[in-house]
Amino acid sequence: MQPVVGVDFARMKTNRRHWLWLLLAAVVAITLAHALDEWAWRALRDAKVNDRDWGRLLRSMGYLPLWLVMGLGLWLQRRGVPDAGRQAGTLVLAPALGGLAAEIGKLLIRRLRPDAELFGYAFRPFAEDLTSTRGLGMPSSHVAVAFAGAAVLARLYPRAAGLWYLLAAGCAATRVLALGHFVSDTVAAACLGWAVTAVLWKRVQRGASLGG
Repeated sequence: MQPVVGVDFARMKTNRRHWLWLLLAAVVAITLAHALDEWAWRALRDAKVNDRDWGRLLRSMGYLPLWLVMGLGLWLQRRGVPDAGRQAGTLVLAPALGGLAAEIGKLLIRRLRPDAELFGYAFRPFAEDLTSTRGLGMPSSHVAVAFAGAAVLARLYPRAAGLWYLLAAGCAATRVLALGHFVSDTVAAACLGWAVTAVLWKRVQRGASLGG
């Protein structure tokens, strides 16, 4: 019994170190994004980005119903294959949880969306519209949904992982170009969406291995 316990402790220690490194990487990325916020606010603007075909395509990565359709398509394609339902469900659930986590994050952080005329970070007091996320931007819900979904696709189809993440990054770019978010809003959301999928995927795999 002792060797098994030792292996479990070693695995826990490795996992803890892994998550600490990921947390550090996220902190560094979000910090660097804040340093880019003012430059991007001044230089990267396209008021018509959401009217362009490519802009609508990329932004749709952050549209939750898209992932409902994709999950259904995956299930129809792989119906009868072991774990098909579990994988399809994860492709829907991860973006949904990513978007929910972003909405909760907005209520906690309460940073407003960029002002078109004056650069700066403004925060809504907790005494004002406590339960409304309207006008709040940190983190971006669209980007959290996009990266959570992309992270699932990257695990299901790893050879095309770069493509999925590129599309999700494109969604983030449209939000910055439209002046709907700061760069830091989108980077924080990308980290959040990826983390939500990483935790969910681990639980799903554990359930599959236990036959749940």
